[in-house]
Amino acid sequence: MAQPLIMPAAMRSAAPLRATARANWSGGTGLDKARRGTTSASRAAKAPRRTAPRARQQILVVDDHPIVRLGLRRLLEQQRDLAVCSEAESTEEAEAALRKFHPDLVIVDISLKHGDGIELVKHARAHHPKMPILVLSMHDETIYAERVLAAGANGYVMKQAAPEEFLVALRRVLEGGVYVSEVVGSSMIRKLAAGGRYASADPIERLSNRELQILQIIGSGHSTRDAASALNLSMKTIESHRQRIKRKLNLTTGSQLLQYAVNWFAKSDAGAA
Repeated sequence: MAQPLIMPAAMRSAAPLRATARANWSGGTGLDKARRGTTSASRAAKAPRRTAPRARQQILVVDDHPIVRLGLRRLLEQQRDLAVCSEAESTEEAEAALRKFHPDLVIVDISLKHGDGIELVKHARAHHPKMPILVLSMHDETIYAERVLAAGANGYVMKQAAPEEFLVALRRVLEGGVYVSEVVGSSMIRKLAAGGRYASADPIERLSNRELQILQIIGSGHSTRDAASALNLSMKTIESHRQRIKRKLNLTTGSQLLQYAVNWFAKSDAGAA
């Protein structure tokens, strides 16, 4: 009769060790799991944290030409940090958009469908003291840049500028700086150096902002009635401005004023082209 196989004591004692080793290999002991957990946590702590993308700066575009607004929107939204929150073609629409959207910056043209860009700059500065304002216009910077800065704008760029220059101006204004061209900057420095003794040879600089605006309307071929409608002023008020313009420009008749305005407008328009 076969005798049962009896495992030697040494082998019997080694069997549980092999079982424990298999268990440790497959799942590990509690200490090993804790160590691996600590290592994983350490790796997670060392991994770079993903930061949330910065919010885009919201910009309001105010211009009376749809094609200009479209071009500006496309240019701005190609930038990772910029976006157009709204558009407007008149001072009334712009004021409503300012109240609704509270943009980080507003781009304003001088000539608008209804109203005046310089008056809009004054309104925006009065109601939004810290908001950057950049004027983008076709009008001669040597005449208008200092006027818009005095009204509260932070910069002036002509529409003939390259896109790169426009973006430089916009970012400088967004950062709290002031932007004008080198030509305008040099002129301002000369005036500052001269103190109150500087006198321009250009009679146009004698005109107020409103008078300059009316001269431009006359020069573009519009009537006194058209000027009154565009500026929301009475015919009597427009006529009073016409008289002051003639006096400041040393003109005596309405025909002389019309001829002067047409010539000045044509010259300004040619310079902007």
